[in-house]
Amino acid sequence: MASSKSVVIAALVANGAIAILKFVGYLLTQSPSMLSETYHSISDTGNQVFLLFGIRYSGREADQSHPFGYGKAQFFYSFLVAVLLFGIAGWESLKHGYHAIQHPDPVSTGTTTLPVVAVEIPGVWVNYAVLTGAVVFESWALYKAYQGLSKQMTEHGWETLREAFRKTSDVTTLTAFTEDSIALGGAGIAMLAIFLSRQTGDPIYDAVGSVLIGLMLMGFALALAWENKRLLIGESIPRDEEAKLRSIVREWQGVEHIDEFRTVYFGPERLIVTADVSFDGTLDVEDIDDAITGIEDAIIDYEPQVRKVYIEPEV
Repeated sequence: MASSKSVVIAALVANGAIAILKFVGYLLTQSPSMLSETYHSISDTGNQVFLLFGIRYSGREADQSHPFGYGKAQFFYSFLVAVLLFGIAGWESLKHGYHAIQHPDPVSTGTTTLPVVAVEIPGVWVNYAVLTGAVVFESWALYKAYQGLSKQMTEHGWETLREAFRKTSDVTTLTAFTEDSIALGGAGIAMLAIFLSRQTGDPIYDAVGSVLIGLMLMGFALALAWENKRLLIGESIPRDEEAKLRSIVREWQGVEHIDEFRTVYFGPERLIVTADVSFDGTLDVEDIDDAITGIEDAIIDYEPQVRKVYIEPEV
């Protein structure tokens, strides 16, 4: 949890600074791609606020109305991030880019006066400077998110980022890592689009850049929403990892066979394990009780994500 929070705070600081830089750049240059990137960074900043709220809310203690705690709050707020923030930002970027394609403005080749220091510089260099600053900030935030995700990959033995994306239950770190990656891609698209429009004198490149950024954001929104959906509706631990937990129960002395075995996430890296287990008919009640206690302790010791284990004996 502490790792996820530090990742989100790093992204919040970076995206807040970037949003201000990009908006100033848009005001000075009126670039469609720069406006799309402003929408992007504003959504990223709001995203971090939602994620921090989810982390705080999910840390509440279990009570009568929520006997397994509030861990799924992080799944819910990450889902809201995908649908509301990235979806809206993507749509606004796409709409603005489409309008710019339909009604292109001439490419500005003049200078921009910086009001604070009263210095005139070519407007395009304002965009380049802002986007370069965005790349620096986003690279720092991405590094922090990658550290958090790499830690999980090492703990679980995941070999690729794709595997981590499919299997992780820490959607907060996953969201931060993915959004920072997309942000770097968006800054690159915007910089290329502005460069091409400047070199050719054709505003279509800048407008198309805005459309591409919008499509990229909307695609990410769908992918992130899908990943949160699997956890919101109660996904089990990955099959290969569940098999290892099954083997602990199956190989325990006195166990005849497993009738039912279920796992489900009720929060980031928080698992419930339940099993219906048939024991040797020669065991008495005390022996079965000792076996159940031993199985529960062994599962929790083997898999740190497991918080609750319920064994139902069948003789």
